[in-house]
Amino acid sequence: QVQLVESGGGLVQAGGSLRLSCAASGRTFSNYAMGWFRQAPGKEREFVAHISWSGSRTSYADFVKGRFTISRDNAKNTVYLQMNSLKPEDTAVYYCALKWGTTAQAMHEYDYWGQGTQVTVSS
Repeated sequence: QVQLVESGGGLVQAGGSLRLSCAASGRTFSNYAMGWFRQAPGKEREFVAHISWSGSRTSYADFVKGRFTISRDNAKNTVYLQMNSLKPEDTAVYYCALKWGTTAQAMHEYDYWGQGTQVTVSS
C-alpha cells in the first residue's frame, strides 16, 4: 500500500507563490510517475502537471505553463509543485497522485491519491 501526503497549501495574494510538497510512503519505490491535479469548487478535477520517474519528462496544463514547475527528489520520495504568479482562478484543492510506470494525464491512470491541500488565492 502507498500513502501520499500533501502539504504547503494556504492563503496567498494574487501574484504570490507557494510550493506544494507530496511525500510518498508505504512500500519500496521505484519507476513511478507523479502527477498534480486540482479541483475548484463546483468544478471537475483537472490535470495540472506530471513528472516521470527520472524527472526528465514533465508536462503541464496550458493554464499553468510558465508559472508552475513540477520537480521530484527520489531520495526523499517527494514531489513538489512550485507555483508562481498565482491567480485567483488557481484557487482549488490540489491533489498529488502516483502511478506505476510512465506518465499520464488521465486521472483514471493513477493508482494512489493524496487527501489534497487547499490553495486559496485572494485578489
